[in-house]
Amino acid sequence: MRKPGKASMLAVLLGGGGVLHLVRPRMYDWLVPPELGDQRTWVLASGVAEIGTAALLAVPATRRLGGWSAAGLLLAFVPAHLHTFRVIPRKPLPMAVAIGRLPLQVPMVTAALDVARGR
Repeated sequence: MRKPGKASMLAVLLGGGGVLHLVRPRMYDWLVPPELGDQRTWVLASGVAEIGTAALLAVPATRRLGGWSAAGLLLAFVPAHLHTFRVIPRKPLPMAVAIGRLPLQVPMVTAALDVARGR
């Protein structure tokens, strides 16, 4: 059995995250920095963008565009990851989750760029 490729893994992660943004937006509202304006609008828009990017990644003809889209989207999420440090309780578990989430963006962006470059 062939293991899933980078494009498939990114499509599943982004598609699943996008669906969660639309079904449970309250879960994500607090992650939007207040400086960006209406939190719910950003959450719903990012959910649609994630699902659209997952669709691009899933279709061979649009996979490279999906890779570029995924890289841009993942980089656009960095302010939300940094904002987390402003709002989470200063307790070990929430801090560990926040600290662990941020570096995970690096391999995800790298995988997206690999897909974009046809690797």
